[in-house]
Amino acid sequence: MSYVLVLFYSHSGSTEAMAKQIARGVEKGGMEARLRTVPKVSTVCEATEEAVPASGAPYATMDDLENCSGLALGSPARFGNMAAPLKYFLDGTSALWTGGALRDKPAALFTSSTSLHGGQETTLLTMMLPLLHHGMAMIGIPYTETELMHTKGGGTPYGASHHAGFENSSELSDDESALCRALGERLAKIASRLETE
Repeated sequence: MSYVLVLFYSHSGSTEAMAKQIARGVEKGGMEARLRTVPKVSTVCEATEEAVPASGAPYATMDDLENCSGLALGSPARFGNMAAPLKYFLDGTSALWTGGALRDKPAALFTSSTSLHGGQETTLLTMMLPLLHHGMAMIGIPYTETELMHTKGGGTPYGASHHAGFENSSELSDDESALCRALGERLAKIASRLETE
């Protein structure tokens, strides 16, 4: 069955909340949403994560990524870039890259940051780079989504974003949630159209 992989890393829950809204949009767009996360990266070489997380979304596998019809990729902003656990996972996708497994599949991005100017747009732009190397077709949020014009928090044409606030004090605003759902729906519809070509 066709599905959109909603792949994310979330440290404090904000990016996970966005992932759930994007998944709602994907399902509204007529495709299954498969929520997956990645384990933390440890500085201790002997440390390993359990094969299945204690709660929340399961860990992503290469099969999840290879067989998806589209990808929504999300990470908290870390100095204008994606968080290390997500980068670590993507760094392990060379076999998919050499085989062209993700070529021409649509991809969308989402991020959250503590401060309003915490590098949201640069995080989204730098997250695009490995996906472009994979040959994926990037999609964003068009300004026909009216929330993009009047949001007081997150939201960019490069992808969905959220201003989480100090110590994650801010929940997703109505505008941020609507933009997440719109991005998910658009991704699902484009993935569906590309599959039928």
